[in-house]
Amino acid sequence: MTAQATVQPTAADAPLRIALLGNPNCGKTALFNLLTGARQKVANYAGVTVERKEGLLQTAAGRRVRVLDLPGAYSLHAHSVDEAITRDIVRGRRAGEPVPDVLVCVTDATHLRLNLRLVLEARALGLPIVLVLNMMDVAERQGIAIDREALSRELGMPVLATVGVRGNGAQELVQWLDGANLQQLQRPVVAPDAAARLDASDLEAQNDVIRTHQEVRRILDRAVRVPVVSLRTDDRIDAVVLHPVWGLVILAATLFLMFQAVFSWAELPKSWIEDGVGWLAALVNAHMADGPLRSLLTDGVLAGAGGVLVFLPQILFLFLFILALEDSGYLPRAAFLLDRVMGTVGLSGRSFIPLLSSFACAVPGVMATRSITHWRDRLVTIMIAPLMTCSARLPVYALLIAAFIPERTVAGVFNLQGVVLFALYVAGIVSAMAVAAVAKLARSDTRATPLMMELPAYRWPSVRGLAYGLYERAVIFIKRVGGIILAVTVLLWFLSTYPGAPEGATQPAITYSLAGQLGRLLEVIVAPIGFNWQIAIALVPGMAAREVAVSALGTVYALSATGDEVASQLGALITGSWSLATALSLMAWYVFAPQCISTIAAVRRETNGWRYPLLMVGYLFAMAYAASFVTYRVALALGGG
Repeated sequence: MTAQATVQPTAADAPLRIALLGNPNCGKTALFNLLTGARQKVANYAGVTVERKEGLLQTAAGRRVRVLDLPGAYSLHAHSVDEAITRDIVRGRRAGEPVPDVLVCVTDATHLRLNLRLVLEARALGLPIVLVLNMMDVAERQGIAIDREALSRELGMPVLATVGVRGNGAQELVQWLDGANLQQLQRPVVAPDAAARLDASDLEAQNDVIRTHQEVRRILDRAVRVPVVSLRTDDRIDAVVLHPVWGLVILAATLFLMFQAVFSWAELPKSWIEDGVGWLAALVNAHMADGPLRSLLTDGVLAGAGGVLVFLPQILFLFLFILALEDSGYLPRAAFLLDRVMGTVGLSGRSFIPLLSSFACAVPGVMATRSITHWRDRLVTIMIAPLMTCSARLPVYALLIAAFIPERTVAGVFNLQGVVLFALYVAGIVSAMAVAAVAKLARSDTRATPLMMELPAYRWPSVRGLAYGLYERAVIFIKRVGGIILAVTVLLWFLSTYPGAPEGATQPAITYSLAGQLGRLLEVIVAPIGFNWQIAIALVPGMAAREVAVSALGTVYALSATGDEVASQLGALITGSWSLATALSLMAWYVFAPQCISTIAAVRRETNGWRYPLLMVGYLFAMAYAASFVTYRVALALGGG
């Protein structure tokens, strides 16, 4: 089945070049991180916005291996930018990217039926190749038996096992790379025209896919045994979860529970942080003389950045649900459930994953659209991604809901504050679908792209994985608080403090500052939607990052306070100075408000120009102003003034 070939390095000390090839979500990047650690470089491929990850591995014997993490691909018959990049590199068609010395085909051991198709296509290239069965621990727990010797014989390549999430999970692969056989690597014997078939026409490519699937089934029958019981259990669950009616009810109930928990469960840890911030503010006031430095610490840092930090528990509870649903195997099923709904507005379930990512942050959501095959579908998904309620909005919503929505139960069961938060998330989703529907009317081809994806087996979420995911999200949030949010808060404190009040002034000093003067100018524009000059000031730095709006309000109201008012109690301050109509109007504004600068920059990179980012900013501003205007006027008419 195999023949021997010698790999000749360009120099005696040249590192071996290997490329990790695999389907999306097979654990390839986790394995790459395990192999290379901190010794990696991340950049973009020339001319495109697809990430290029390369790292260096030094084995125990001192062998140097240069590792390239190729973009995830389902097939070398490329249907997306990511797949085209991967195809060109493994075939030596990309300038500046030499053909890898070894192709390391990374597969999810629990889903070989899907993963082996790419392996067979890669084998047709005739390059030295090795198969890595990743997630072998999960496969063993599920009772999946893989005869590695039989699989190696059928494929004509070595077969190794790894666990990308364990510290020593890549040991077998590293030992193989470190072995003496590196200069005598196996090349699979393939038909002379095998590689040429990858350039076949669409019809020939479809026939090749059919032949490949038949070959995959034959190999799996000889080398892999999957327990029937586990499949039957999954099928029984899917009969309910994927039901066109009950499935949507379960999805809605799950999301509703998630937003209830964000308020109900987070109250205790949130109160601890609030008490801690208040204690620090009192400590600073008690031990520092009155002056600019004390004002910077209490009115700037603690009232601003500290006021955002108190929402960390709510963000972590939100991500706890998202990570648990993803780890359990439920989220891909949610994509299938919503495929028909999204098809009514010209999209497919493929848009679900980027839009779901946008609930964390719109930047990775925009980048995730690269997996969408058709440009028009991808563009519409990019344009509506900012309408998904990202986690940066949560501090703003939490502040306003806690201050103006009473904490009481509805129908004796539901938390009213959680119901309002759920309604705000739904408003963003409905608005996104409405924009997509309008875009569909402007298209000549309105056929939705069919969704094809492998459904993972159900499994209990990993406690370790959940803990690591929450830790990662907490670090990101704290870095934002200590980085951009703190920097903008300090800048806003300076603009709100200088120049100082003139002699004999009767109003708070901030009224005479640069920020106060800017707020008065902007108040003319935002007064029709119920915003005062303090809100106008907070909206400007809020373009840098959504959470900054809360810290900005904390700083502005701290400097606006007189007498012995406590600056850290922002909720109490706005409750006494805003009407309910104003609070509802601001909530409506943040459903549609233009994204932060980093998101605008990401859209510019993905669309290669300023046309679509400016269009996005324009339509979001228009929708935000219109929604706030209607909300404010209706609330006033109903007595919310």
